Amino acid sequence: MVNPLPLLTTLPTDTWVKADWEDFLTFADDPTLVNGRFYYDQGYMRIEMSPLGIAHGRDNTVIPLVINLYAALQNIPIVGLTNTSFRKIGIQEAQPDVAFYIGDDLRFPPRNNAPVNLDELIPPTLVVEIAASSLQDDLNRKQKLYQRLGVKEYWVVNVSASQVVAFSLSAGEATVIYTSQVLPGLAIALVEEALRRSQAEDDGAISRWLLAIFQA
Repeated sequence: MVNPLPLLTTLPTDTWVKADWEDFLTFADDPTLVNGRFYYDQGYMRIEMSPLGIAHGRDNTVIPLVINLYAALQNIPIVGLTNTSFRKIGIQEAQPDVAFYIGDDLRFPPRNNAPVNLDELIPPTLVVEIAASSLQDDLNRKQKLYQRLGVKEYWVVNVSASQVVAFSLSAGEATVIYTSQVLPGLAIALVEEALRRSQAEDDGAISRWLLAIFQA
């Protein structure tokens, strides 16, 4: 059987393009674009097909390590999701690098391969984008997208600088923060230090360092 040709031929990627919801679904549901990441907001879509290197992959490993270890030691209920799509049908969609439901009232999304339906479930509490080539978009357009989706906290990781820009989000405001509000007491500077250490230390060494810090 001959595989169908991909739909993505002349459409520009890694930029926002005007499109209606049905056109967006044509691309988002195309099996030949399974490695793409898809966003939709206010009548525009963005498809990211850029290859991801070790810097992106390393930071995308270390960030959940810090978050999960901190939550475990603080007895904070948490559920993490990697590369998962969150959809408000006909309105918005996002596919962040990693997202977390946090808190005593968290609900597990259905275990399937469909996008999480935000018409039925609340949005994730914390969203993290690992920014290599998409830094400016992550800091601006996607920040507004997650704000409209109802995400409470949003982190953008600049892989080139081992820097994390964190926002507390509400319906009318996005405020830069230096200590997480959904993981109370977790300093953003400590997350950045873990990223710097990951350039020369293995995950075990980073975990032992984090344990010493968190248990002090």
